[in-house]
Amino acid sequence: MVKPILMIFFAIPVILAGVIAIPLITSIEVPVTAVDKFDVIEIEYTKHNLTKVSFGVTERMVSEKSEILIIKNNGDVIYTVIEDGIAKPNISSKIAEDKKTRITAMIKETGFMAIPTDSFLINNNIDKYLKSNVKITLNGKTTQIFWPEQDATEQLIPPIITYVETELDSIINEIRN
Repeated sequence: MVKPILMIFFAIPVILAGVIAIPLITSIEVPVTAVDKFDVIEIEYTKHNLTKVSFGVTERMVSEKSEILIIKNNGDVIYTVIEDGIAKPNISSKIAEDKKTRITAMIKETGFMAIPTDSFLINNNIDKYLKSNVKITLNGKTTQIFWPEQDATEQLIPPIITYVETELDSIINEIRN
């Protein structure tokens, strides 16, 4: 009789720990609890559609189209497109406060600012690819990361970079529409 009671007594903390831990582990959203109202963040996100141009003996990569998204701390957004060397008029907008908070939390909570800024090697047989760049200034500390699309390199692009890219691309899509 003593053993079942002891089992129940020791099982209760394990069950409570599971009830608390399971939602934290299975959550797909980054918690925004780390975001402080005094956090200052500015993001500059650039995408370049690069194409290889041959000059006979030499080759180089040239940008056919570049898209630049700048998000200021107050939520102001500036979107610029440069196509064939010609800049189109800027589009100004404002980002929702909850979306800015989510991006800030994602950057703070995941350690994005500590990602090494190593270059990714591009495969030799690639003639056309998308290269992205994000420059983030968070509370006075700046980091800048360059990466190609996954098909252009054999190296693994870290999932957090892809996640940030997806969030910033969604802002670009909202501005375009």
